[in-house]
Amino acid sequence: MKTENFKLGQVVRSVAGRDKGRFLVVTEIKETDFVQVSDGDLRRLEKSKTKKIKHLAKTNHVIPELNERLEKGLKVSNADIRKYLDKYKKDYLIGEREVIE
Repeated sequence: MKTENFKLGQVVRSVAGRDKGRFLVVTEIKETDFVQVSDGDLRRLEKSKTKKIKHLAKTNHVIPELNERLEKGLKVSNADIRKYLDKYKKDYLIGEREVIE
């Protein structure tokens, strides 16, 4: 898997490391095998985590509001990320309808 398969504002799940099992949002696409992720809570934007993409499970959900802001370089707050991740968990994980690759 390459970084071009990831989009800004995409919801991913960590499969390795201390944050294993946590849902995060891609905030920046780095080099070939790395992305910056944040959850707005334990991993805030100011100290976003650089993770190898092989340690992430990609979901099919991209948060359109965050995607638009991140692509335009507009300010995104930790509260925004928390709000959209909470909404994602509530809407998509009830009944585990979301397909995770």
